[in-house]
Amino acid sequence: MRHPVSLRSIALADPDPQHLRERVLADFHASFDRYESLFEVLRGEQAYTVKPIPLRHPLIFYYGHTATFFINKLVLAGVLQQRIDPRLESMFAVGVDEMSWDDLDEAHYDWPTSAEVRAYRDRVRQTVDRVIRELPLASPIAWDSPWWVILMGIEHERIHLETSSVLMRQHRLEFVRPHPDWQPCPDRGEAPRNELLPVAAASFRLGRDREDPGYYGWDNEFGDRAANTAPFQAARHLVSNREFLEFVEAGGYADDSLWSEEGAAWKAFAKARHPSFWLRGDSGWRLRLMCEVVDMPWNWPVETNFHEAQAFCNWKARRDGLPVRLPSEDEWHALRHAAGIGDAPQPSPAPANLELDHWASSCPVDRFAHGDFFDVVGNVWQWLDTPTYPFPGFQVHPIYDDFTTPTFDQRHNLIKGGSWVSCGNQALPVSRYAFRRHFFQHAGFRYVVGERPAAPTGSMYETDALVSQYCEFHWGAEPFGVPNFPRKLAEVAVAAMQGRPMRRALDLGCATGRASFELARHFEQVVGIDFSARFIGVGTQLAEQGRIRYQLPDEGELVSYHERTLREYGLQDVAGRVEFVQGDACNLKPMFTGFDLVLAANLIDRLYSPARFLREVHRRIVPGGLLVITSPYTWLEEHTRREEWVGGFKKDGENFTTLDGLDLMLGEYFERVGEPLQVPFVIRETRRKFQHTISELTIWRLR
Repeated sequence: MRHPVSLRSIALADPDPQHLRERVLADFHASFDRYESLFEVLRGEQAYTVKPIPLRHPLIFYYGHTATFFINKLVLAGVLQQRIDPRLESMFAVGVDEMSWDDLDEAHYDWPTSAEVRAYRDRVRQTVDRVIRELPLASPIAWDSPWWVILMGIEHERIHLETSSVLMRQHRLEFVRPHPDWQPCPDRGEAPRNELLPVAAASFRLGRDREDPGYYGWDNEFGDRAANTAPFQAARHLVSNREFLEFVEAGGYADDSLWSEEGAAWKAFAKARHPSFWLRGDSGWRLRLMCEVVDMPWNWPVETNFHEAQAFCNWKARRDGLPVRLPSEDEWHALRHAAGIGDAPQPSPAPANLELDHWASSCPVDRFAHGDFFDVVGNVWQWLDTPTYPFPGFQVHPIYDDFTTPTFDQRHNLIKGGSWVSCGNQALPVSRYAFRRHFFQHAGFRYVVGERPAAPTGSMYETDALVSQYCEFHWGAEPFGVPNFPRKLAEVAVAAMQGRPMRRALDLGCATGRASFELARHFEQVVGIDFSARFIGVGTQLAEQGRIRYQLPDEGELVSYHERTLREYGLQDVAGRVEFVQGDACNLKPMFTGFDLVLAANLIDRLYSPARFLREVHRRIVPGGLLVITSPYTWLEEHTRREEWVGGFKKDGENFTTLDGLDLMLGEYFERVGEPLQVPFVIRETRRKFQHTISELTIWRLR
């Protein structure tokens, strides 16, 4: 395989800022180039538009997604003031997380051609190149620097380099072709005998320092946690295809007693009888690689999802009479410390099948030794027994607030160590990636033997301060007798319909969803959209489970715990009429149209381009439909550039209010219904501190 420029993480501290700028620029182009070379393995236009698997978008989406990510995040960070192509930047904004193996995404998209996306990528490349060359730079690059956002885009593309390679491996063989940049390992043979080796007890700390990160990291890597592991035994090698064959031939896939309830349900749905990439041919087992099928390399690591790895461990435990299981996150770190693997990027070339330094495939499990063990890092990711969780001190990054928080649900398990295609942050031992347990990555496993350690302590209560505050604002008490704000807005909006059809409503800036549910008492369908995935997660949880739990600050370090249910508000029967979607109100997808009512509650003064929203919102509403806007008109430059304010300034020497601006911007398509209403609301900060605000409500009818 031709060796590209290194895609390793770069050090964020450099005494020469110009040298650091040049490193970032080279890093950007190297990652952009490597990603585009991956898509050269696709054969024909249909390869871009046919879904490799039903649960994900077609590959044309991922071809464009990483480029639009740069633009969307740089706009959000205020580095860019203008978009390149709003249609593509909306269409390619949000991917599909396999939240359920049978949750098929059937949304229809009018996908562009690969040539159109390639031309768009060229424009993005030029734009980001210019930003990197011209943006002021101070060393070291910090968490709150706009340069962190540039690195975020680079590392995000590297993630999709890997996940897209998996989708290509799942694609029909007719849609891919071998490529000189993506050559597999030629070494195949019989597997070594696996054996257990001791790992001593260890104490160490997990988590990175946000003030001194050293290298780029995602939000879930930061914080601080003390870890202690008891002695245990670990397999010298990753489980090979040969070792896993024993489980297959012993009837492991047919024995439901070896599988968790979730795993057995997935197995039945998928009709799984062997690993997904195994193919049974006339002459025996074969293995699907990214671009070809080869005779089974028995000495390569088996690749499975979590359920298959766990079932193997249960089978081996029953057969051998030992407590065989998958390692915890703490035990994996104890093992890598014992093997002498530090936190920094590997040297080049890596003494591991990592960073695309060797092949575009796995390799024999006894090729790369790390102390007494093999493949402690690299070759394939390793499934862990630990569902992902936040370290103490966890904070979301404001520019990408939904990278991790949707995975804190006890349904996403950590994978560690990286695979042959893992580059940059993915290849760092301190990275923390997690996937749904049925998900396929280039992932296998190593088993350990020992008493199962206690799970890390974590709270099932929502602890994100802003999300918890809005849970209470929407679903909690009514301080000082002020009526619940979202419920009041829904009541006013419904009354204003005055006999009009109430088929579909759109709740823009829905936050934790109370108004969406209240509108569903009257509308046949309600869509709640918010920019924050953290808020959307609360609404989705309520719709699916009917309850939320959260904690609130009382005083100092003291907190109180709260639980709210749809049933206590009589909303349990309307949950099926509500859906929640993450989206940008200034750049909504075209599918969000045909609404009888659009509610935009306390939204316009928090948008980066309220004028664009106001001038385009008529496209979302049916003729005669209503737009309801509320806002306290608290214009701040931290949210909205001064020139984008709708009102609240002097114009031609006279006061120009936001209501004046609304009349001006909406008047072409809407007529205002009645006079503005003043609606109070109260937000709790602590047990004895509250915000009391007045929001102005206006109603507009589309002509």
